[in-house]
Amino acid sequence: MQNDFTEGGSLAVKGGNVTAAAITAYVRDHREQYAMIVASRDWHSPTGDNGGHFAAKPDGVSTWPPHCVQGTTGAAYNPAIETALIDIQIYKGDGVPAYSAFEGQTPGGATLDAVLSKAHVNYIDIVGIATDYCVRATALDGHRAGYSVTVLSNLCVGVNTDSSIAAIREMADAGITIGFS
Repeated sequence: MQNDFTEGGSLAVKGGNVTAAAITAYVRDHREQYAMIVASRDWHSPTGDNGGHFAAKPDGVSTWPPHCVQGTTGAAYNPAIETALIDIQIYKGDGVPAYSAFEGQTPGGATLDAVLSKAHVNYIDIVGIATDYCVRATALDGHRAGYSVTVLSNLCVGVNTDSSIAAIREMADAGITIGFS
């Protein structure tokens, strides 16, 4: 839920600001139900094309305009996200394309799987941007890693309606629960 993914950002998804506010409200109201709140952040290198992730003429499928570059306003959390509620931050995409939070690590170098395993977490709920990219990749990787995964679909927003519907079907077909908050 970074500035570049919400309205006004370099890779804005329509509905991002409303979704950010809804996520904060949900976490505030349900914080006690979770062992921890984890946020993943794109954290792209300010130099180079980040392994082909950035392109001068992005295709909107596998190449994108520069976004969430380390140290920029675009990489900061959307103002509607109450960062005090976040226990763990996972940074992904430093010099390489990365969609899944399971591809990132904490500032100390721990992977998301290591953080969850250490806390004896077996169930994860996923929210955020974008249903058809980062949410999908994180949910599928979490499921493959053995977690019981639920995507709270009303707290997600996608880049494209058709690819978001396809992602929801793919996740459901894989055994991921598609739920609502």
